[in-house]
Amino acid sequence: MPAPGRSPASGPSGGPDPSAAGAGVTDAQAAPRRRLPQPSAVHAPSPLPHTPLPAQRSAHGPVPGPPHTRPRPVPEALTLLLIEAEPGSGPGVARMLEQAGAGRHGERIRVRTARNLTEAERLLSPDVHCILLDLGVTGEPGDAQAQDAADAEEGDELEALREVLAMAPLHAVLTLTDEDDVELAAEAVRVGAQDYLFRGELDGRVLGRAIRYAVERKRADLAQSRLTASRLRAQENARLERGLLPTPLLAGSGLGFAACYRPGLPLPSAGTTPTRALLGGDFYDAVCTPDGAVHAMIGDVCGHGPDEAALGVELRIAWRALTFAGLVGDELLATLQQVLENERADDEIFATMCTVDISPDARRAGLYLAGHPAPLVAVPGGRPRLMPQELGGPALGLLPRARWPRQQVELGGAWSLMLYTDGLIEGRTGPGRGRLGQDGMLALVGRLLDQGLAGDDLLHGAVTEARALNGGDLTDDVAVVLLDRPPGPCGPGDRRS
Repeated sequence: MPAPGRSPASGPSGGPDPSAAGAGVTDAQAAPRRRLPQPSAVHAPSPLPHTPLPAQRSAHGPVPGPPHTRPRPVPEALTLLLIEAEPGSGPGVARMLEQAGAGRHGERIRVRTARNLTEAERLLSPDVHCILLDLGVTGEPGDAQAQDAADAEEGDELEALREVLAMAPLHAVLTLTDEDDVELAAEAVRVGAQDYLFRGELDGRVLGRAIRYAVERKRADLAQSRLTASRLRAQENARLERGLLPTPLLAGSGLGFAACYRPGLPLPSAGTTPTRALLGGDFYDAVCTPDGAVHAMIGDVCGHGPDEAALGVELRIAWRALTFAGLVGDELLATLQQVLENERADDEIFATMCTVDISPDARRAGLYLAGHPAPLVAVPGGRPRLMPQELGGPALGLLPRARWPRQQVELGGAWSLMLYTDGLIEGRTGPGRGRLGQDGMLALVGRLLDQGLAGDDLLHGAVTEARALNGGDLTDDVAVVLLDRPPGPCGPGDRRS
């Protein structure tokens, strides 16, 4: 990397300020200066001169040309912390910056000086933007460890730089060394410094540019680091959320299974852009128990956000464990309500749920509704219809001693059973119109069935059309589950795999 600069760097001209005990603070004069190219490490081309365009005229008078006298922003006042082994041994850095700052832009760079790292740590306040480190600096004079390091035959010449980087991880750092230490200067950049300067080539203009370049480069590095960390967290969260989605256990049941899950797009708050998560408050699952019965459920935790999503996962896992333990219906829902009451963050949180248990011959089902909309069932050649919902009970978490009666439903030899959350039916059907509702959903699914859609295609078609009718993304979570028994002989002991 080429090195900017001409003259040696030191403390303020005439030596350090004795009143500051070796650490003086000097403000450069606020005066305009000419725009200068970036430091040599950037190799930025000089801007072309701007020539104002002459005003054009039309039949209606002069046509104003493009603006070319936009006011320039005043550069930020910066503070430099200079750590040098022998303060006052050469031309003062503060005087060089003061003389170079007498240009058009009113640049201001304040200077503080320290004789060692211990003193530098005391002067490193939040308003310091950049550190200029003389690589000849060690620790506190008389420090045993510093003396041992200096006496070592093969000591680490960049130890002081490493300490500065550890002490000031958010600050820009420049290093100062002799012209014949090119390899050392380059190694300093590899260790973490933003740039290096040579004592014999240092002057105020080069130093001022190098300081501002180092500050902006450090800000860019920190922004990139935060962006990378944010992306890694997002990827980790995505992997975690995907791992929390259910894997239905239906081997040997003879039933087809499909699911569509789409978390809602939250409403944006002021000054933010809404982002879609992978996991919402809706949850579902389906398992086949050793007796050959198939159990399926779908639910919806009120509200949006990670807490609701976590509670939905807890309820789903609890449902699966209790189902394999032999609990069904009213007893199962009562136990899940206890889980909800113990795990929810607020007493006003509740969850709706729909569970069905399908007999081993797949011809009938028991239905339990806890404040949830009734499933849809369709048979070949018939129109979709809703399962009975008159005997449904309250949502989980509303009443302490609630009951949920069982409703028997005859399915027949071939059927499709669709469970869904209210996010599918609460979308609008156009500007200024009402909600889709259950009747609109029945008509929508009927049209898709007439087109020959089934399984995943049917569910994704239903969600896509509901979104189109809504005029955009649905704000509520949507979960849809489809169980189907195709036509053909299938009875006890003859389940399709």
